[in-house]
Amino acid sequence: MEKNKVDGREASKEKKDRRQSLCPVSGKCGGCQFVDMPYKAQLKRKQRQAEQLLKEYGKVRPIIGMEEPAHYRNKVHAVFAFQKGRGIVSGIYQERSHRVVPVESCLLENQKAGEIIQSVRQLAKDFKLKAYDEDSGYGLLRHVLVRVGHITGEIMVVLVLGSPILPSKKNFVNELCKLHPEITTILINVNNKRTSMVLGEKEQVIYGKGYIEDELCGRRFKISAKSFYQVNSVQTEALYAKAAEYARLTGKETVVDAYCGIGTIALAVAGQAGKVIGVELNRDAVRDAVTNARVNQIKNADFYQNDAGRFLTQMADAGEKVDVVFMDPPRSGSTEEFLDALIRIRPERVVYISCEPETLARDLKYLTGKSGYRVQEMTPVDMFPFTGNIEVVVKMQYCGKEKN
Repeated sequence: MEKNKVDGREASKEKKDRRQSLCPVSGKCGGCQFVDMPYKAQLKRKQRQAEQLLKEYGKVRPIIGMEEPAHYRNKVHAVFAFQKGRGIVSGIYQERSHRVVPVESCLLENQKAGEIIQSVRQLAKDFKLKAYDEDSGYGLLRHVLVRVGHITGEIMVVLVLGSPILPSKKNFVNELCKLHPEITTILINVNNKRTSMVLGEKEQVIYGKGYIEDELCGRRFKISAKSFYQVNSVQTEALYAKAAEYARLTGKETVVDAYCGIGTIALAVAGQAGKVIGVELNRDAVRDAVTNARVNQIKNADFYQNDAGRFLTQMADAGEKVDVVFMDPPRSGSTEEFLDALIRIRPERVVYISCEPETLARDLKYLTGKSGYRVQEMTPVDMFPFTGNIEVVVKMQYCGKEKN
């Protein structure tokens, strides 16, 4: 009986907490760990975390926060499902599950993108489209992805379907564009595999040019559905400015941008370097990077489709000289192959941009333990307000060279 009372009090407290939260689904979604924490307190917490993980490698500078931290995500994804009593719903997977939590609005996401997703959901009901069922493999509408150009305002809508045929496709597009004339392109992406991946291999442009463009650090970038592009444009400017500061380019250096995506860092610093080489495994992103160099009339940047570790090893084997390396690996961090090749090439400076301080600490331990590299300075950047994620940019110098 006592246990039932305790359980009842906890359930009541949980309901009260949800009622008072800025987000009605924060208890189920799990995406915003700090949604109800004052923003200054969030920054202090992240500063402490970065210092605890990284203090043995050098000085951790004050975190760079945002003036307006809400609705910063320029890329918004919603999963669609059928729920008894509600019909088609759209939202996010509950943390550590594949149960869909219906979401009407999100504090993190671009508001226009959220409105478009709601409209797609209503049109799906009007056009009698069936949501995809992960258990049975039947149904059509799986996901919707919306990308918004922060500066240009261009909007891409990707309808991820279980088959390539969208009934009444022309009418569906017309109705969606009538509701949201800001949309500049719409694509169908076909994902008919039982996978947790959002996007499939096949794409079909059904409206507009099939991509959007945006401006970042004074450059214009082409962004396709599968390309990596930082989701927080405002903080990306701050992050890349700090990375460029740490690189101390004079206009003569040969620079490698590893894990370069669509070439954002490479092209942002190209005007301050002698030559820039970008390497990226994603073929679509490399194509966009080449286009972006041409659009921005940058002639000293070359891009290669390859694994970053393999590419740097090949450069080391060929005895090529590199002055500065920017590395922006995935959350899992870099590989020993890449780090070993980096040590062999021995650039004067390394600028490491990390989205996971724990793997960053691991890689710094490997680098500083096996080479003459030393960390000179680190700056956290709050790329993802209201979440526990932290981005850190690190300045490393080869200790055989003169330090600042």
